[in-house]
This record gives sequence, structure tokens and C-alpha cells, in this order.
Amino acid sequence: MRLCFLVEEHYRHDGMPNEVIRQLTAWGHRVDVVRPGGSLLRMSEVVDAGAHDAWVLKTVSGGPGLTLLEAAAAAGMTTVNDARAIRGVRDKALAAAIGRGQGLPLPTTYAVAGPELLREIPAAEYPLVVKPADGSSGRGVHLVSSPRRLEELLPVLAGEGMLIAQPYVPNRGTDIKVYGVGGELFATERCSPLHPDASVRERRVPLSAEVAEIAARVGAVYGLDLYGVDVLLGPDGPVVVDVNDFPSFRQVPEAAARVAGAVLDLARAGTAGRPAPAQVLPCTLPVSIPVQATSTQAPPAQAPPAQAPSAQLPTAQVPTAPVSARAGDGA
Repeated sequence: MRLCFLVEEHYRHDGMPNEVIRQLTAWGHRVDVVRPGGSLLRMSEVVDAGAHDAWVLKTVSGGPGLTLLEAAAAAGMTTVNDARAIRGVRDKALAAAIGRGQGLPLPTTYAVAGPELLREIPAAEYPLVVKPADGSSGRGVHLVSSPRRLEELLPVLAGEGMLIAQPYVPNRGTDIKVYGVGGELFATERCSPLHPDASVRERRVPLSAEVAEIAARVGAVYGLDLYGVDVLLGPDGPVVVDVNDFPSFRQVPEAAARVAGAVLDLARAGTAGRPAPAQVLPCTLPVSIPVQATSTQAPPAQAPPAQAPSAQLPTAQVPTAPVSARAGDGA
């Protein structure tokens, strides 16, 4: 098969998707890699209907990659994930409206075009978690303890564009990241970006039946095939605080082979029969999900720190032209 991967400079040297690309190449498939943020793109030629069996996106939110993927979808090509589904989760305000409307346990979400409008949120809702509506990789996430603290942060928030704000969910300082790939769910526990603790290392954990059901519903509601879900175990039960398309799949056993296999399966199947986002109400757990019955009751809540730093990842160098990798001998 011939596949096109859209890879932003941010992920140029990242294990995901490069390991997936190497695996597909080793299996005898051709993978063309396009760097949408570092190349002059002649759109009429880049999106050539029929040139690829499927297009795969691994870019940061707000980058040009999603535009290319949507162009490919408009030309009738298969995309992994569905381009509409990716748009639905990358806009966090839209994702909150979709998820709440479908009964997912998301916190109350406020959206504002300018940070000064956050002043209208009632004081009773504090502390708040404020972040860009198109943010990714923990960028620009702030824990705002009070209206007074909001005033101090307004200059920092001024350049972030549309923002969302959600009441802080008391938790133990870690969250559960659930990865969906190839019809299976895998859970890891990791340090919350709002409670940085270098001693907490990400590790695989058993999935409770309750969290597994929520994670499976997330994929169905948003129409995602490969995805990640951030879940907090709050005092009132699990709460979904973020959804990602094509995440890192860290701690997933044989992640590169699993993701590569899922990409091939989706490319072969095309988009036939895939439900549109936000149209699936009932959801049952896939039989392949390893579920272990564990309690989701949260331990004593951890008080929020006075201020949380914004998490940032290093930026890779910008390439000057698209890169094409051709498969060698099949394995």
C-alpha cells in the first residue's frame, strides 16, 4: 500500500510516528512523508486523488496539516482518523459541546474570544483550569486559583486566541491516559500537568470497567479510530478532561506494530460504514479490551498549587522540503 503521513516539525524526531513509518516500510509498504509546516505546498498537486491509499495526520493543533488532511478527505481519500473527527476534538470548545451533548462526563466548560471575558465566570466556580481552545501537548494550561489571580494572568492569556475555562477537578495529582488502538484500550497513570512531580513516572495500570466504558464511548462519540483520553478520578467519579487524535501511545506494548497494523486495517476498510462524529449514543465494550475490575474511587483530593507552569515541548528544526521514504524488502 502507499500511505501519506503529514508530520509537523514538532514531531520530526519523535518516536511516534517515526517508528510507525519505519514499521510500515519494513513490511513492504511505501510511505510518503510531507512536512506541511516546512514546505512550499502546491495544493493542486499535493492532494492527488488516488495517489495514496490513506492519509495519516500527526501534527500540533492549529498547524496546516489538518487543512491538507481535510483537502484529501474532500477529494474522496481515506484519512486516519476521519478529518471531521479530528476537527471535532482539536477545537476544545467544540469537543466539550459534543461530549456533554452525548452524555460524556466532561466538566462545565466556558469559552471566550478574549481573556477579559473570563471575569464574568462566577467566583464560586474557582479554581479554574484555563487553556487555549486549540492547545496541545499541555501548552498554555493555567490553574487559576481566584479572580484576583485571573487579573494577574490576563496579559499572559492575551495572545492565546480563543480560550476555554473549566472548574478544577480535585484529584490526587495524577491522571489516567487511555489509548485506543486497533479495537483495544490501554491505560497508563502519569503525573498531572497541573501537579508537576518529577518522582511520578508514567506506568501502565489496569483499566477499571467504568473507565474502559467511558474511553470506548469517547471513540464512538467523536468518531475516532486512534485516540487518547485523559481521565481524572475526581470525588464524584471519572471525568474526561481532554481527548487527542493520534497521541504518543507511550507504554502501549509493541506500540509501533499495533498502530501500523491499525493504520493498514483502516486504509483497507476505507471510510465505508464509519459512523459520523457525535451520532453514536449506545456503546458496548469491544471484547478485546483487557478490563480488570478496580475501584475508581479517588483517594483524598490534592489541593491545587498556587500557580502551575505551562508545559512546553522542544521544537524541532524546520525542514526545507518534503521527505519521501520508500519501502525496502518486506518483512
